[in-house]
Amino acid sequence: MTDYLTRLNPDQRQAVETLDGPLLVLAGAGTGKTRVLTTRFAHLLLTGRAAPGQVLAVTFTNRAAREMRERVATLLGRPVEGLWLGTFHALGARMLRAHAALAGLAPNFTILDTDDQIRLVKQVMEAERLDTKRWAPPAMASIIQRWKDRGLTPARITAAEDTDFAAGHARAVYAAYQARLTALNAADFGDLLLGVTEILRAHPDVLASYHRRFRYILVDEYQDTNVVQYLWLRLLAEAHRNICCVGDDDQSIYSWRGAEVENILRFEHDFPGARIVRLEANYRSTAPILAAASGLIAHNEGRFGKTLRPGRAEAAGEKVAVIGLWDSDEEARMVGTRIETLRAEGHKLAEIAVLVRAGFQTRAFEERLIVLAIPYRIVGGLRFYERQEIRDAIAYFRLLVQPADDLAFERVVNTPRRGVGETALRALHEESRAASVPLTQAAARAIEKGTLRGKAREGLAGLLRDLDRWRGDLAAAGHVRAAETVLDESGYTIMWQNDKSPDAPGRLENMKELVRAMAEFETMGGFLDHVALVMENEDNATEDRVNLMTLHGAKGLEFDTVFLPGWEEGVFPNPRALDETGGKGLEEERRLAYVGLTRARQRAIVSHAANRRIYANWQATYPSRFIDELPETEIARAGSAAIARDPGPGQGQGIFGAGVPLIAARPVRVPGAWEAAPRTARSDRIAVGARVFHEKFGYGIVTETEDDRLEVAFDKAGVKRVLDRFVEKA
Repeated sequence: MTDYLTRLNPDQRQAVETLDGPLLVLAGAGTGKTRVLTTRFAHLLLTGRAAPGQVLAVTFTNRAAREMRERVATLLGRPVEGLWLGTFHALGARMLRAHAALAGLAPNFTILDTDDQIRLVKQVMEAERLDTKRWAPPAMASIIQRWKDRGLTPARITAAEDTDFAAGHARAVYAAYQARLTALNAADFGDLLLGVTEILRAHPDVLASYHRRFRYILVDEYQDTNVVQYLWLRLLAEAHRNICCVGDDDQSIYSWRGAEVENILRFEHDFPGARIVRLEANYRSTAPILAAASGLIAHNEGRFGKTLRPGRAEAAGEKVAVIGLWDSDEEARMVGTRIETLRAEGHKLAEIAVLVRAGFQTRAFEERLIVLAIPYRIVGGLRFYERQEIRDAIAYFRLLVQPADDLAFERVVNTPRRGVGETALRALHEESRAASVPLTQAAARAIEKGTLRGKAREGLAGLLRDLDRWRGDLAAAGHVRAAETVLDESGYTIMWQNDKSPDAPGRLENMKELVRAMAEFETMGGFLDHVALVMENEDNATEDRVNLMTLHGAKGLEFDTVFLPGWEEGVFPNPRALDETGGKGLEEERRLAYVGLTRARQRAIVSHAANRRIYANWQATYPSRFIDELPETEIARAGSAAIARDPGPGQGQGIFGAGVPLIAARPVRVPGAWEAAPRTARSDRIAVGARVFHEKFGYGIVTETEDDRLEVAFDKAGVKRVLDRFVEKA
């Protein structure tokens, strides 16, 4: 019965066996927090301290809940029924249905998805006579969700919590929206916890019944809780106080989703007499990676403090590489070359990740991997050229180059809104078919004939005038300047600037990156051809692909090799985070860097570029402050960029102001300064045209050679790049 306890280290065992009273388990990255949480759950049941229905176990994802359920069943040796185990929203929905009448709902109420919520918000705004073109309904829905995450009903919103969005009518819209939800017998995701919290506050008898039901509460990822989740947990735990929260204050990186790191930091204040157990033995990463990450996060002041140490005897490994490149193009080549070398040495691509601070950074690496024929996947998002804002922008550019592109015209004719609805578009299609002309010409004919009226006529006429003017800009000012003009004057940039949803800033950054990419081509037509070819280059169905993702999306994952590019001021830390008062934003950025480093099992490669293209111009950039915060004893510096750290008088200044180091004259490139050192080809040199055999790929013909690298057209596996030492002459 106690065999499962012997598999735990002393700290883990203490966390499992400390059953009475409030307990905070500070679980560092890779320290086995899931094992602790599930073992504690099973321990409560096996020792008879609680029945299955007397434990409330809360997770953040359905996957985590499913994994916990399976692990508990494995420890018990049987399936477990009657558990209160699930996500915050799932458990909130279960409670709200049980007490729906107290919230003015019937038990069979509907839970609206995001699209339904936005449609309902739009209806309410129109009823309030608000201009939904000026005040976007998705932005209003985000504000309402933010209020609900903070536990605020319309009546609880103070002047300090209010906003001037929608000309100061946002709170009234919120109140009207809630009334409409009640009338429809519906709730949105925010109501699932807010509604239950309000019931528990207003009805002591209901709260007391849950106090009797739940003898123990287990909470995963406590550092990611928002205010309403925190209030809900405090209410449920205030009687018996047997609450165990597992989390890591050093991995709190979701403030933009409403998470409050203060929830975990004030645990001892909220639950006097609480015990704290630190899990510091890391079973994932090597000693240098852990030491580098610990040295970096130690610069944060708002933390409990803990130091990760290797949990395995064989945790020695190579130092964290910090590589300075001359520019962002060289950075992409460095990452591609190292991945190519790792692959040739037998490393799985699925165990390699490129973790970026912002989504727009993936483009350069995507294009480099395509050139090298290295399969990749974007985890948690779309490939760069598949993203909505990029497709919209490219549709505008296609119309400049090819006015007869009807598909591009349909995509942008009402984006942003110009009053061209389905009826007007149907009329244009009829005119187009009747006269056998493209939609742009059909629009001009319809305007001339008077077929269209009102907003549709006005919007189309303006768009056609703009397209003619932009084509003139394309010829006169060049394709990069024309692209900027199109995005600004079309209202597309403003549309996203006015959008208050969390992903709007990222979309704007993606559009800037798109314009930067265009500067590498001589014409807009050449760029559009390139995009078409990139989009056509679909990877095959192999599961072995490099992982590209944001640092936020990497939390909870781990890889043998992790690349961390773009560690520069103005990229990482993100400048928006630096605007926050009290240094909170900077501390969260540092936690994000810590998360990135601790994803790596064997090797971590941090890189920064001395020059980065800002729109069409190359500008000097400065290494991130986080690089200087890494312990020198745990890193190995390399690179081809010559950086003058102390510019003298009269040398000018970089884009970040005085005192910022400048870039010296470009040095002669030293091969091997940043990339894997080239190896001499084998003595029995394999020439182009030779037939070879590879253990994994079989027989093939050599089509290209470079040092010890071969490009081989294999009979069955297709074209691959391999090292010559892995093949034999056939």
